[in-house]
Amino acid sequence: MNGDVDRFRRLLFSLGRLHSLRDPLASSCERTPLTAPQIHALLWLGQDEALTMGELARRLGITEKTVTGVVDRLEREGHVQRERDPEDRRVVRCRLTAAGTRVYRKLDRTVLQGMGRMLERLDANDRRALFRILEKLIASASPEGRPPSLPGAGSR
Repeated sequence: MNGDVDRFRRLLFSLGRLHSLRDPLASSCERTPLTAPQIHALLWLGQDEALTMGELARRLGITEKTVTGVVDRLEREGHVQRERDPEDRRVVRCRLTAAGTRVYRKLDRTVLQGMGRMLERLDANDRRALFRILEKLIASASPEGRPPSLPGAGSR
């Protein structure tokens, strides 16, 4: 197993030398006034609709204090709005505004185009293997032992 881990690490570093592994959307940041965390926040909110500040922070890999600043800026720009949970006023959820939804759709098209370019480098067998491996990794990380249902999975 150690040999596999070493090989996996070397391959990821080789790929990282060609393309940023930290943020494959980096080129999108250059064409927009948004920062990488703002772009990722818009993408998560576009995928999953309303998220608590804590859940958004977890998905972005930042602290709740830091996510507050990200959401403050997105709110000032009119992309997101905060809502208090009617049953527990301590819980604050973020959701996209109409303007935020328009930006999300543009970003999502960019992501889909990039994924398409990446997947076209693989033949059908390799794509099936990639999907099988990703589904297996997701299932093993899921508390239920199976992949969670994906929002919009049937609509694309």
